[in-house]
Amino acid sequence: MPLLSSSRRTLAALAAVLSLGLPTGCAEGGQPAVDSASSSAADPTPAREAPEASDAPTASAAGDDADEAGEEDEGRAGSAATGTASAMLDELTVKGRAPKTGYDGDLFKWRSDTDHNGCDTRNDVLRRDLTTITLKAGTRGCVVLAGTLDDPYAGDTYDFDRSANAVDIDHVVARSNAWQTGAFKFDEETLKEFGNDPLNLLAVGSSLNRQKGDGDAATWLPPNKQYRCEYVARQITVKHKYELWVVPAEKSAMERVLAKCDDQPAFAEDVDWPGPGDGDNVTTKEETRPAKPKSSSSGSSSSGSSGGSSNSSSYFETCTAAREAGAAPVRRGDPGYGSHLDRDGDGVGCE
Repeated sequence: MPLLSSSRRTLAALAAVLSLGLPTGCAEGGQPAVDSASSSAADPTPAREAPEASDAPTASAAGDDADEAGEEDEGRAGSAATGTASAMLDELTVKGRAPKTGYDGDLFKWRSDTDHNGCDTRNDVLRRDLTTITLKAGTRGCVVLAGTLDDPYAGDTYDFDRSANAVDIDHVVARSNAWQTGAFKFDEETLKEFGNDPLNLLAVGSSLNRQKGDGDAATWLPPNKQYRCEYVARQITVKHKYELWVVPAEKSAMERVLAKCDDQPAFAEDVDWPGPGDGDNVTTKEETRPAKPKSSSSGSSSSGSSGGSSNSSSYFETCTAAREAGAAPVRRGDPGYGSHLDRDGDGVGCE
């Protein structure tokens, strides 16, 4: 009897051991009801592999370069094709607009001869952007009297005549917008470079340029929808070149435009002006001007047919009056010119 009792105790112990081993076998077989702590201790490999499996789609969407994955907070998703405007947009910092404190458009010294070709920037733009150009004789091939403008903003074509000016030069990224997205930190030379950069300047119709004001892509786009992709791509390249940032609404608007553009290419950052005398189908002639009205013996003058031109002792009271008369920009020596109209002292008022 003692031997039988001892055998029973031995068998009971073996049964207990075997019953303890059964849950371990179930866990390895993939059955539920497994204690996660004991499973991790027994085999740590699944705990390491699970995050790698969940990260795989993110890495694929971001591209082959693993470093791209951590840059989304800087607006760098890395999903756009290399060399496209979308890829360049992803490289721009996104943050809020800085205050306009200290801004003055004259700080950018617009119309300076930054390329030292002897011509002011406005006429450089006109010689580049107009076709069938007439240059003023005696200006070393600089001053454009007439031509034809294919206005990219409107999608229309019309004649340009300097004596009845309906063409403005637009800063594609407005100077005020640039100031509030980083240009306030520029030194004097960089401000001047930005203000006269051919990459950032286009000849366009005056009415649309003034409608745009200092708006960004979130507040204004060209009415000509076929030009919007190129317009936004150009803005992005300007901001990339000068390390300016975009505000969230601006970036969202740019993305919406580029989504319809089928990998719109980025602009090249280096753009040159035409040389003096260069342009499309250029001719040269003397400028003809209406006769100046005669002044009375008392020194008073009568108004001319230009609606504001007068003799050398008279001038437009404001640039608004000059524009309404079709005389802007008005140059030193022109009827109606006055130094109070020429803020930057370059001899051209109401630019």
